[in-house]
Amino acid sequence: MNITIIGTGYVGLVTGACFADLGNTVICADNNKGKIASLKKMVMPIYEPGLAELVKRNVKEKRLFFTSDIKEAVKKSKIIFIAVGTPPLDNGEADLTGVENVAKVIAKNINGYKLIVEKSTVPVETGFWVAHTIKVNVPHPKKEKIKFDVASNPEFLREGQAINDFMHPDRIVIGVESQAAKELLCELYKPLKTHIVVTDIKSAEIIKHASNSFLATKISFINAIARICELVGADVVKVADGMGLDKRIGRAFLDAGIGYGGSCFPKDLDAFITIAKKNGYDFELLKMVREINEFQKGDIVKRIKDALWIIKDKQIGILGLSFKPNTDDLRSAPSIDIIKRLQSEGAKIKAYDPQSMGKAKEILPGVTFCKDAYAAAQGADCQVVVTEWNEFKELDFPRLKKSMRQAVMVDGRNIYDPEIMKKHGFRYVGIGRGKVK
Repeated sequence: MNITIIGTGYVGLVTGACFADLGNTVICADNNKGKIASLKKMVMPIYEPGLAELVKRNVKEKRLFFTSDIKEAVKKSKIIFIAVGTPPLDNGEADLTGVENVAKVIAKNINGYKLIVEKSTVPVETGFWVAHTIKVNVPHPKKEKIKFDVASNPEFLREGQAINDFMHPDRIVIGVESQAAKELLCELYKPLKTHIVVTDIKSAEIIKHASNSFLATKISFINAIARICELVGADVVKVADGMGLDKRIGRAFLDAGIGYGGSCFPKDLDAFITIAKKNGYDFELLKMVREINEFQKGDIVKRIKDALWIIKDKQIGILGLSFKPNTDDLRSAPSIDIIKRLQSEGAKIKAYDPQSMGKAKEILPGVTFCKDAYAAAQGADCQVVVTEWNEFKELDFPRLKKSMRQAVMVDGRNIYDPEIMKKHGFRYVGIGRGKVK
């Protein structure tokens, strides 16, 4: 099929490259000319394992193209995915300006039947407004002749595992209002051989927000359990293992730590709370999920202070900056708040991350960025695990300890065994790993 993806951010670029790899002809369009120029030179705007190779292969096979001419891209494809950003506004709502602008461009350049698909994460009823915007903005001579459909097709791509998630999904969700739209999308996704959930557009839009909000709830729930474990002297990791073996619960997202971040959970949770409020429901459960998550970031700073007594002029090594491993994404990353709080109390920060230091240098002034974890530990009074990169799980602890001024490890992701760390001579501070001393 001929497909246009409007927006070459995280979702748009991964989606476009994967559709091309399935044999479709894909145009990835973006009004950011600099980004398009870089993509044409095979310079990726994000780090995602396997993405650069996937893009290069499909460009070489002439299945994947990049352009800043959105008008022409609309004319050349039957299926158009809207994958532009929907950043949060101050009131918690999603900013849908980009979606509306794309709908207007589509309307003014429509030249035959089009299926317009919401891929961006949007609030319920956006599908209605996209259709309305197109109808209003189609040039008058075409109004009676042009036919189009709008559909919702939310993405469920995890950063760091996005290509695998696209190619081997748990399910595909499509919200449609016509048989033509249903048949087109089912045919498009047929090669993936997975369960396709067909709903109305509003249900599909809610499925996305409900899914992310539930996953965020699991994270905040286990962080609340971690606090109870510390009060009574239990180990939250063992509690989570015992809970996770129940098939109704599952072990995923039951890892206590410094909380969630990224471009999805914080934004989508705020948006869903706002959507509920606008429609007459006060979603108090999700408000508490958000409150617990905010608490975790301040709590890790408190643990560092408790371990060091005075933070002022202490040197603290930060291991990991991205909001999760296998990505360079710093959007709503807990590391940013944690580092700024430590700096406000006079701490000296050295940090290392395998992928995100280039971006971090632009938003974290006063931080010394290091070549590896051992350099970050040199002369440190404390090391703090903020992101659970695999390389941090295999550190040479005797070497690490030798570099540090004080052998204190604050494990914000519970990646180490407390007993092993103690045997290596570290004072270990985890999350919910027994009573806090």
